[in-house]
Amino acid sequence: MKLTFADGLSQYKDDIILILNKFKNDGTLIGNGTRNIIKFFDLDGFKVNFKSFKQHNIINRHVYKFYRKSKARRSFEYAHMLISKNFYTPKPIAYIENHDFIGLTSSYYISEQLENSRTLADILADNSFSDRERIIKEYTAMMHRLHDNGIVFLDNSPGNFLIKKEGDDYCIYLVDLNRMNFYEKIELDKRLKNFARLTNDPEIIKTIATEYASLERASAEYCLEKINQATQRMLVKRRIKKVLKLYKKVIKI
Repeated sequence: MKLTFADGLSQYKDDIILILNKFKNDGTLIGNGTRNIIKFFDLDGFKVNFKSFKQHNIINRHVYKFYRKSKARRSFEYAHMLISKNFYTPKPIAYIENHDFIGLTSSYYISEQLENSRTLADILADNSFSDRERIIKEYTAMMHRLHDNGIVFLDNSPGNFLIKKEGDDYCIYLVDLNRMNFYEKIELDKRLKNFARLTNDPEIIKTIATEYASLERASAEYCLEKINQATQRMLVKRRIKKVLKLYKKVIKI
């Protein structure tokens, strides 16, 4: 087992190993656990979040041992990178990798559990939330700042942002960090394509396009057109994937 801690947090080693040994049966599950399993545990009032990544096939196990960083390690390293650039993400604590002679067998990313927060998905779905438009605009500004830093957050879906009110401000925390691309400079079309996974709600898209255009000093009409195009392409891809999954099930029967 490879256990790597953030600076100054190695005192939690025994606690982390204890949690790992009882991970399967204990802890509070977040989500449905159908792909990755996310649970949080209480360490004498300090809540920690464990993300266990889905087991890979034999080829990817080999790849993640010898050629690519594991998803857990990327999450850990990207969290530090985001914090260094003054973005919000739950405090990284450690990551764990287990290997055998073939490759990676399992991996975990461990971070601080963020309390008293809501997902952006919850807020987008709640038309009665008084600061909904404000949060959409602040989310857009955060995405623009990511892009200005050369970062494309590939899992840009509303469940991967946690909103926490601190005083009069709303802080937007990024989670599910293992998929990012990095560039020296990001062209406008690539920036706008990054919104494809967020929503197909036309009013939300219009707000994002208008706000992004203002920040980028671009045409609001152009931004709206490109985000709509990217969103529609994503919807088509999702429909095709559903059809293919159904087809595979029928073939098996």
